[in-house]
Amino acid sequence: MPSTVVTLGVMETMPTGPSGETIDTPRHRALGSDSRVTILRAVRAADGGLTAADVAAGTGQHLSTTRTHLERLVEAGLLVKARASGGLPGRPAWRYRATGDGPVPAPYRSLTVALLEHLAPVGGDVREAAGRIGQDWGRHLAAADPDGDDPIAAVTRVLDGLGFDPAVQPDPGDGRTRVHLHTCPFLDLVGQNPDAMCGLHAGVIRGVLEQRGAPAGETILEPFGAPTACVVHLPRLAPADPDGTR
Repeated sequence: MPSTVVTLGVMETMPTGPSGETIDTPRHRALGSDSRVTILRAVRAADGGLTAADVAAGTGQHLSTTRTHLERLVEAGLLVKARASGGLPGRPAWRYRATGDGPVPAPYRSLTVALLEHLAPVGGDVREAAGRIGQDWGRHLAAADPDGDDPIAAVTRVLDGLGFDPAVQPDPGDGRTRVHLHTCPFLDLVGQNPDAMCGLHAGVIRGVLEQRGAPAGETILEPFGAPTACVVHLPRLAPADPDGTR
């Protein structure tokens, strides 16, 4: 029978081998530290995730020590990280969020894995390279979608087909549309290479917009931008004319 370990409110079942010995896994080794369990509990309690600076301030640990613990939890598959931009371009700090029960099955998964393997040894700006590939992919997916020319509808259909569970949000009054992505079907792959995966998905969205003749340059994918979702900030789109054109 497997044994159960309870550490500071985080319960994990330790698997056992055929002779009853406990199997030591990276996940359980990561939880062998009281500090990491405390960090994991804090991140799980924060709906929108936490930065290393947030965690350090909350625990009183040194920032470099906190980063080391966070990366260990990412390696163990207990946390996932992405750059939360606040809706602005640039390279902000990593934000960490607890993983769910596992990735949601989605089409093109093998293609995405192959992309990560290809980009790993290339070097340079991985996010930019993944974004260019994503744009080509997005244009292809949009071209295969026959349902009208509305760019926002096309974006949501493509994202829905990939398993992101998109939801268009009410207009906040600034002329930009925001789409919440409530599911990430590639969450475990984001943990392996967050810059590449987020760059790929942002590129897909830009490619869809380009194929529909809409501006794409101001598109931003904000990881963990809402308490329960990543947020896509679409550019300002001109209103449709009565004949359906823009």
